[in-house]
Amino acid sequence: MRFLGGYPPGVLDQVRALIAAGGLGEHLARRYADRHTIQTDRALYEYTAEIKQEFLRSAPPLHKVGYDARLDTAQHALGLHTAISRVQGGKLKAKKEIRVASLFKEAPPEFLRMIVVHELAHLKESDHNKAFYRLCEHMEPRYHQLEFDTRLFLAWRELEKTGNAAGRAAG
Repeated sequence: MRFLGGYPPGVLDQVRALIAAGGLGEHLARRYADRHTIQTDRALYEYTAEIKQEFLRSAPPLHKVGYDARLDTAQHALGLHTAISRVQGGKLKAKKEIRVASLFKEAPPEFLRMIVVHELAHLKESDHNKAFYRLCEHMEPRYHQLEFDTRLFLAWRELEKTGNAAGRAAG
């Protein structure tokens, strides 16, 4: 349940019951049956740039977007935004980069969008404050539900890796 820390006990009890009944994978498969086709760094850059263009035109430009196999869910790093500053011709230039954990190549499109929206919001708001989450909800109205379901997805993947039969999807 490490991906679900901070949620109310009643919600966690419901998740535990779903896991105990062996229905977590099935639940997720019913809600999120599709997989996206954004498999390359170039495709991810174009996808991210489209969302940025629609909602954050005045935000600084993105210089690089890609999948990163080194991002570790153990440290809760599903995506990462960085600003690399360099001196060019006497001026300080900042290059904005977004990296998304490679495991999202296999995720439902809604989860990839949630991660991208989250990282794009950091272009305007560096902290996880009310303004940050309002911006996330502006770009993706179901942001909070998708974040919760993404955490369920990560918990289910972990159960699958450890071979916990109760977390497996039927069929």
